Amino acid sequence: MKYLLIFFSALLLTACKKDKETVSTSASSDSLKIVHDAAKTSSSGKILVENFPFPKEIKECSCYFAKNKADFEAEKYIYADDAGKTAYMKLDGVRLAMNLISSSDMEADEELSKEIENENYKISVKGKKIKGEEALLFEGTLTIEKPDGEIMTTPIYGECGC
Repeated sequence: MKYLLIFFSALLLTACKKDKETVSTSASSDSLKIVHDAAKTSSSGKILVENFPFPKEIKECSCYFAKNKADFEAEKYIYADDAGKTAYMKLDGVRLAMNLISSSDMEADEELSKEIENENYKISVKGKKIKGEEALLFEGTLTIEKPDGEIMTTPIYGECGC
């Protein structure tokens, strides 16, 4: 009888322990799933602005910008244009060549302003001249808006010149 009591006690303890492990494992996989789902939602809602090499299409005068001075010096550009007609960016994994709608005259102004638009993005480049020699250095912001109303703004640093 003594052995029978020990056997049932051990069986009961083992059964309870397995239930706890199952609950624990189930809870952690649910929380991982929640975290994963949240990450998926937030990444799908952001506009991805990627670095790209200087466009081969640009032969003469141009403006090109990076997110900051260090990226600019490392040639990690997020925007380039041919100082008049076409702007280049890599957005959401796609390299784009877009028509400039308007562009300020860099030589005459202390401020830079450019507007670019296509069916998927409306882009605005605003900057102030920080240095002017052969090439003009600018700091400012790049704003991208999608048709669904999503807006993303990032600082920029770069130059315009011939």
